[in-house]
Order: sequence, then C-alpha cells, then structure tokens
Amino acid sequence: MLDFLAENNLCGQAILRIVSCGNAIIAELLRLSEFIPAVFRLKDRADQQKYGDIIFDFSYFKGPELWESKLEAKPELQDLDEEFRENNTEIVTRFYLAFQSVHKYIVDLNRYLDDLNEGVYIQQTLETVLLNEDGKQLLCEALYLYGVMLLVIDQKIEGEIRERMLVSYYRYSAARSSADSNMDDICKLLRSTGYSSQPGAKRPPSYPESYFQRVPINETFISMVIGRLRSDDIYNQVSAYPLPEHRSTALANQAAMLYVILYFEPSILHTHQAKMREIVDKYFPDNWVISIYMGITVNLADAWEPYKAAKTALNNTLDLSNVREQASRYATVSERAHAQAQQFLKEGCLREDLVLDNIPRLLNCLRDCNVTIRWLMLHTADSACDPNNKRLRQIKDQILTDSRYNPKILFQLLLDTAQFEFILKEMFKQMLSEKQAKWEQYKKEGSERMTELADVFSGVKPLTRVEKNENLQAWFREISKQILSLNYDDSTAAGRKTVQLIQALEEVQEFHQLESNLQVCQFLADTRKFLHQMIRTINIKEEVLITMQIVGDLSFAWQLIDSFTSIMQESIRVNPSMVTKLRATFLKLASALDLPLLRINQANSPDLLSVSQYYSGELVSYVRKVLQIIPESMFTSLLKIIKLQTHDIIEVPTRLDKDKLRDYAQLGPRYEVAKLTHAISIFTEGILMMKTTLVGIIKVDPKQLLEDGVRKELVKRVAFALHRGLIFNPRAKPSELMPKLKELGATMDGFHRSFEYIQDYVNIYGLKIWQEEVSRIINYNVEQECNNFLRTKIQDWQSMYQSTHIPIPKFTPVDESVTFIGRLCREILRITDPKMTCHVDQLNTWYDMKTHQEVTSSHLFSEIQNTLGTFGLNGLDRLLCFMLVRELQNFLSMFQKIILRDRTVQDTLKTLMNAISPLKSIVANSNKIYFSAIAKTQKIWTAYLEAIMKVGQMQILRQQIANELNYSCRFDSKHLAAALENLNKALLADIEAHYQDPSLPYPKEDNTLLYEITAYLEAAGIHNPLNKIYITTKRLPYFPVVNFLFLIAQLPKLQYSKNLGMVCRKPADPVDWPPLVLGLLTLLKQFHSRYTEQFLALIGQFIRSTVEQCTSQKIPEMPADVVGALLFLEDYVRYTKLPRRVAEAHVPNFIFDEFRTVL
Repeated sequence: MLDFLAENNLCGQAILRIVSCGNAIIAELLRLSEFIPAVFRLKDRADQQKYGDIIFDFSYFKGPELWESKLEAKPELQDLDEEFRENNTEIVTRFYLAFQSVHKYIVDLNRYLDDLNEGVYIQQTLETVLLNEDGKQLLCEALYLYGVMLLVIDQKIEGEIRERMLVSYYRYSAARSSADSNMDDICKLLRSTGYSSQPGAKRPPSYPESYFQRVPINETFISMVIGRLRSDDIYNQVSAYPLPEHRSTALANQAAMLYVILYFEPSILHTHQAKMREIVDKYFPDNWVISIYMGITVNLADAWEPYKAAKTALNNTLDLSNVREQASRYATVSERAHAQAQQFLKEGCLREDLVLDNIPRLLNCLRDCNVTIRWLMLHTADSACDPNNKRLRQIKDQILTDSRYNPKILFQLLLDTAQFEFILKEMFKQMLSEKQAKWEQYKKEGSERMTELADVFSGVKPLTRVEKNENLQAWFREISKQILSLNYDDSTAAGRKTVQLIQALEEVQEFHQLESNLQVCQFLADTRKFLHQMIRTINIKEEVLITMQIVGDLSFAWQLIDSFTSIMQESIRVNPSMVTKLRATFLKLASALDLPLLRINQANSPDLLSVSQYYSGELVSYVRKVLQIIPESMFTSLLKIIKLQTHDIIEVPTRLDKDKLRDYAQLGPRYEVAKLTHAISIFTEGILMMKTTLVGIIKVDPKQLLEDGVRKELVKRVAFALHRGLIFNPRAKPSELMPKLKELGATMDGFHRSFEYIQDYVNIYGLKIWQEEVSRIINYNVEQECNNFLRTKIQDWQSMYQSTHIPIPKFTPVDESVTFIGRLCREILRITDPKMTCHVDQLNTWYDMKTHQEVTSSHLFSEIQNTLGTFGLNGLDRLLCFMLVRELQNFLSMFQKIILRDRTVQDTLKTLMNAISPLKSIVANSNKIYFSAIAKTQKIWTAYLEAIMKVGQMQILRQQIANELNYSCRFDSKHLAAALENLNKALLADIEAHYQDPSLPYPKEDNTLLYEITAYLEAAGIHNPLNKIYITTKRLPYFPVVNFLFLIAQLPKLQYSKNLGMVCRKPADPVDWPPLVLGLLTLLKQFHSRYTEQFLALIGQFIRSTVEQCTSQKIPEMPADVVGALLFLEDYVRYTKLPRRVAEAHVPNFIFDEFRTVL
C-alpha cells in the first residue's frame, strides 16, 4: 500500500494540506490579535462619542437601511464614516480574510470527510485512514486545530470587536453585493459568544460546546477520533518516556487534543462517567493544568466545573491528599534531578567516553528534570488559577507549600537543564557527524596492530626474545583481515563479530602464555580497546537525539516563561555573564516552533516562511525584552556619570598652580566615574559573550542586540524628556517657552555628552545612533501631529519612523496637541499672536502692543535649534505648513459663506466695479464711492482680518525658521550649503531653458529628483515660504476687489512711524502690518497671477484718484491712506523680490519719489 504522506497519495496530501493550513491560520490569528485598532474597542468615552454612531455590532443587520439613513441625515457623520473607511479598510480586510479562512477550513474538512465516505479516494475510507499511523494523527489534528482556532479567536479577539469588524467590512467592501460571498456563514460562526478573557468575567452558559456546534461536523468522525485518542498512543511518545510515572507527560500533547475535541461531543463530559474515568485515569491522574497549544494553558478543575461526569472523574485527581502526594514527589525529584544535573555540568565531567557509557543514565536525568519543570511551571502558574475561585486557590496554595516552591530555584533548574541538554545535543551531533570516520580509523588502527604482531612472530621483526611462531603469525594475519572486513553499513553483524574478535584476543593471550611478554600484551590490549571503541561508536544512534528533542519540549511554557522575566533580569544584573546560560534556555524555547511548523513543512506549504517568521519574531522579541535589562542598567550608571561630570568634577584649566593640584585631582569623584564606567563595560562584555544564535529562523547577533537595546533605552528616555519638558501653562506671564527650552536643552546636552563618553566602552557609534534616534523621535512625533490634518492617517504599523524592536513611546495628550511638537508650535503661535503683539520686521522681534515690552525674537529659533536640532526646526516648519493649508482652506470656505452667498455684499461689489471701470481711469468723487462701499461691507472685515493675519503670522514664523536653518547650515556644513545652492540654481536654469525651448531636457514624471532635492533645500533653509503654493484653488468672482476693499478698510487703523514703519493706531483695535501684508501676499499667490495684477491695478487707481482729488481741492498733504497704500506696494515689491516697475505700471513714479520726501 502507498505511503499515506507520499506526494501521489491524494487522500493523504489533502488532509495534510488542511492541517498545515490550520496551523498557519492560528499563527495569523495570533499575529493579528496584536493589531486590533483601538477604536473598535470603544473603551473610552471620547471614542464612544466620536465613533459610536458609525461602528455597529450585529444589531445593524436587523435593519441596515435604518442605520444608513441615520448616517445620511448628518453630513458630518458621513464625512467621519468616509475618513474611518479610508483609514481602516486595509486592516479590517486582513481580519476578515483570517475569519473567512477559519470558516473555509471547517468547510474543507467537512468536504474531505464527505469525499472519504463517498469513496472519492479509491481504497480509502474513514476506518482505513484511522488505521494508518499518519492518517490517524492527521485526522485527530484536523479536528483539534479547528477547536483551537475557535478558542484562540474568542480569547484574543473579543466577540463585540469581531462583530464590529465584520459589520465594518460588510459596509465598506463589495461583499454585500457579490452573490457568492459566504458573509452570512462567517457571521453565524463568529458572532459574539458572550465570553470575556478579562479576569473575573463569568463564563457564558454551555460555553464553548454551543460555539463549537455552530458548524455541524460528522458525528461518527468525532466519536471515532475520540475513540482513537482514548485508546492509542497516536504519536508513540511512550517509548521516549519508559518510566510509568512519566506517562501523563508522554501523553500530554494527546491529552490537550482530547480536551479540545471533547467539546465537540459534550455528552461525554456531561453523562458518560465510565469514559471520563478512563480518560482521567490515563491522562490526568497526576496533573490538571494543561497547555493546549503554544502555551495557552487551561485548568481542568475550572474548565470542567459545569460537566457532571468530567467533574466527578477529576475529583480523584484533585483530592487534597493526591495533590499533596504529587507536590511532595515533585519536590523530591526536583532536588535529586537538579543535584544530578549540576554534577554532570561540572567542568570536565561530560567527556565523550563517559557520555557513550552512560546514555541511559543521562537521558533519565533529563527526563526527570523536564517532567519536574513542566509539572511545577504549569501547576503554579498564575494564569491557570482564577483568584476568585476558592477551591483553585486552595489547591494552588497546597502545591506551593508541599512542593516548597521557589520560582528562583525552579528557574535555576530550567537554566541548568537547558545548559545540560544543549551540551549533550551538541556533543551527540558532533559524534554523529564524525561517527563513520572514527569507526574507520579505529578499524584501521586495530588491523594494523594485528599485522604488526604477525610480523613479530615471523621472526623478521627484531622484538626481544620473541621466538618465531608460524601458527600465531597466520592467526594474527587472519584476525587483521577479519577486522578489515567489518562493514560499517551492516552495524548489527559488525557489532556481533567485533564482540567475538575481542573474546578471541583475550583467549589467545591466556592459551599461548603471551602474558610474559609485555609488549605483545600491550599490542593486544590496544587492539581490544580499539574494538571496544568501534562498538561504542556504532551505538551512537540518532534515536538518542530524537528522544532528547521529545523530552526537552518547552512549548507549554511559550507564554508562562514571561513570569520568570524579572528573575532572569535580576540574575543578569547581578552577573552579566549569565547571558551565556540563558542562550541555552532561549534555544530550548525555540524548539517549541517545531510543533506548528512540522505539518506546514511536510506539506511544502508557502506559509512556512510567514509562520516561522511570526513565532521566531515573538521569541526574539522576548529575548530582547529579557536582555533589555543590560541597556537599562547601563543608562542608570550613565545618569550617575552625567551628574558627576556636570556637577562634581571641575574642568582642569590649561595652567595650574601646583598647590591647587590636589583640589583639581578630585580622586573621589573620578574613582566613582571609573567604577561606573567599569560596570558598564562589564555589562557589555556580558551580552557579547552570547554567541550569534539562530532563534527559529531569525539570526540573533549579540552586538546588534546590544546596539538595539541601547537605542531602545535612549529613545525611551529622550522621548520622555521631550514630552515632559515641553508642557506649557497658557496662563503663565511671561511665557514659560524660553526657560523650558533652556532646561530641555541642558537635559539633551547631558544625554549627548554622556553618550559620547560611553561609546568607546560599549563599542558603538554614539553620534550616529544619537542623530538617527533623535531624528526618528522628532519625525515620528511630527507625523503623528500632522495626522490631525490628514484624512488618511498614518497608523503606527505604516509609519516609516516607528519600529517594533525600538518603539517610540506614545504619551497621553495633555491638551489639544497630540505630541510635544504640537504643544511647542501652538505655544509659539500663542505668544506671537498678531492681536496681542506687533512684529518689527527690521529687528525680527515681537513686542507687546500694550506694554511695548519685547515678547520674543529670532533668538527663540536658535534656542529651538540648540535643543531639538535641525530635525526639530524642520519638523516645526512642516507642521506650520499643515496649519497654513488648514487656515487657507478655512479662508476659502469663509469667503464662500460671507461674500458669495450674501446678496447685499454682491450688489455693493457690482455697483463699485461699475463705478470704477475701467481701472486705468481716474475715479471722480473717489472718497465717497470707496467709503460708501466699505461702510456697506463693514460686517465682513473682522473675520477676514483674523484669517489673513493668521496666515501672515505663520509665514513670518516660517521665514524665521528658514533663516535659522540656513544660517546654521552655512555655519556647520558650508560645503553642503554651497552644493545645494548651486544644484538648485542649475536645476532652475535647466527648467527655465526647457520652457523656452521644449526640445531641451526636463525631469520625467517618474523622476524623483525635484521631490527629493526639495526636502534637502527645506532642511537647509534654502527656500522662500512666500513663493509656495499651499492649496489648489478655483476661480473666485470679485476676489481682487474684495481684497482691495479689505486693505483700504484697514488703512485708517494704522499710522506711519519713521522708526518702525506702519504701526497700529489704537491697541484696542489691533492690526499688525507685517502679518497683514504677508497674509494678503500668500493668499494672492494661491490664485492665478491676473488676480494679483487686478488687485495692484485697483490700488494704483485708488492712489491716483485720491491724489487727483486732493490736488483739485488744493489739499497740500498727502492723505494717510495714500501713504499706507504706497507703503503696501513698496513692501509687496520687497517681499516678492519683484522689480519696482511692477508697481510703477499702476502708480506714476513721481508719486513714489514724492511720497518718500513728504514722509
């Protein structure tokens, strides 16, 4: 009959594929459970208020139209719904595909069973498959994995969350419209069970059996599988555990399968007392806490509480006298086995000959250690004992007392066992690889010795006093041939023959009185020794390694091991070289990966890589978590070093009087620094002692681990310092901005200096790490802050700055800003508010309008540069860009609302345009026409002024930031600044040339050059924020004339001062000139240039008409409004860097020349 798992056996391959798929689905569910978007939990009130109306559970399906109509009634809800869809569709789809695969799995399994019953697979029925060893294993696993999937889903992804996700997927995807979609079946299978994994939550009635019966499965199949699991040892594990007291451990995997599968036939648990007694006597006579899959633990005393037969059967095991007996037995075994293991681990004890002579003894010690670790770890675990259940608490206390449980001793046992196992495995692997070569070598040596003896008895070789003896000569020659004829491949026959040869050599020594000749005796003894070695070597079998693999399984501790983390870390802190011992423990834990990967590998499934990547990744994360104590301890010492270096140790001057030498020596503090530095280098040595290790499929390099750990700790501390250092009180007078920046600057400088100091002792590139990590923290925070302005938000798992190994911590927002960069930006905007302050352009300084005191100046930006570096300034600039876009968009919607939807305003504008057309002419009676238009539109200017000033204020800040960046770039990296400037000029020249002659080259669509160079130019401050286009705009009627009216409406509020230019007349009616000019300029820049032309023409006409009117009325002074308008034109030309003729096209140049002399 064909091998069941052969590639051409369709029946075997089909079920193998199903089981392989099952293992992959569980890994995907576990992976996804860490990525549940927080909004689906609706935990806090803010989320409930915001998303409560767009996230539904299954009640939605009762009347989808009703819910959708509610949404459609509110545009803001629709908008939120759309944004939510854009941000979450990808992850919700991934969850849905995982849920769908669970449903598909059980459908495939049912189809396979139907095919077996209908005879699709020739010569195969359910009975014959269950008789086959592999078939039996696979059928049991297939059902068991389905049960595990359902339990994992309920444990990791709560019912409510599943329902909300499924409804969201249904609403946002095309599933509702496609007829072949099995959405209904998936929803039926995965609807909420009422189970909650929260501690103390009550278990729903008839759970989980009612959940397991949502998709019916062939009952005969279930009962046959249970029958097999009850009677057979389906994995032949008992051979690896010959002792009867280890039997429950040998069958532990099978016991876990039986536990899960019994829920598919709950009647056995409820009423079949005899069957349950048989199951408990076979599988659970001495244990009641089991691991069902990759460390998910279950306490049967709790799990079987609602089932009468199961509970009764288990009572014998849970009887306190039995509990006491088991706990005491394991206490004794633990002490004995641990002492034995420590004895074996002594230096020089595990030699090759000792190992080969004592294989059974060594394996027994390993079995005892592993069985003890398993029992104690599972039965003392906190996760397996509900603290509210009095009986469970009582049993656990009993165990803790009788087993004299001490987690540190158990951990030490685990460490020693892992080390012992690791050394043995390595020795065996080496012996196996050298087995044949050594055997051949011993054979050759033995045969050569016999040939030499034959030569001695031939009388030719001069050996003192050995007479010639032809019989012995022939006999030794024959023996030599016999030794050479031994065949390595036929080990049984070779072994038998070797024993006979040893006997023959002993006999020849006695019968021929060869004892008298010592040299001959020595030759015979050597040959016997080589033959003995050959027997030993032929006995090195792979079975020993397999047994060690089975016995050393640690998959039950996949999650429990976490409870030992603090002990591991403490022991590393006390003795950093402990890391080498831990390496063996991590490798032992990595053997747990064999369990889910075995079938995936057998099926040659493409899932192998992703599943092994997931479990290996989890394990590596755990290794990192344990070893993180090293960087933590290093940083604790570092902080002390910083303190000593900044506060205690005085800088030694270049010239020094010898009497003061003692004062400057400061031996105490210097000794302290040396001691701390030594401690740090010891920690480094500790982690580097751990060799490069393959954990699963991920290579763990200790040097990389150390560097990542140092980075992680640095990120944690710097991020916290930034978060805590930049929290402002908006009511503080004067602002806390500068003091806080100075304080934070000192903290950052301390980190920087200490990092620089330590890099040589730890052998890392300090400056590189510092710059990379600080820039990552700042960029990540800027990205999170800018998410507020984006519809499609960048989630953490999409962010290029966030990392799983070196995560940037997130802090709870303390105000409207999400991060420190937002708080910093809003504080700067608050203190430079144009309603309160007046910006003097020539001095780059802001003054308070009322008190005329300086509020802040360009020093602020150099302080930010000192504290947060270029990344900080650049991030601030990026955030201001987002704010500017938001302000400009708000302005456009305001323009629509207050001008284009207001009839009276439109009529006024129409009348004005008719009165002043054409723009080249001079308006008669201009004052009346202009001021009546302003009076009629008075109500709209307040909002308009505020919007313009906000834009102008942000542009001033962006200019200041660009200035500071450019200054520091030229100062710190002049070559970079020069290279960027020249490249920029060259590019612009090429682009201009292309527009004049299109045959010349131009960067193609897919060429990222322009995009990339912009990032560099902005970081170096080589750009002009005023020339940027921030938003795309449509044509707006009356736009130039509205802006013109706005400007002349504001002019009366301002007056000209010789020293300061245009300043506000009355602080009660605040208008600040620079933000006003820059705001208007930015606004006009967003539209077609003809609007600007028209706007300038209107100003020109206003100046000409007013001057004309003054002349005709013989008023000698130039009116203040005309002075203001002319100053606006001058500033406009200055800021845009345009030639003066742009303004002279609308105002005769003699007026320009005249007004400067008049002022």
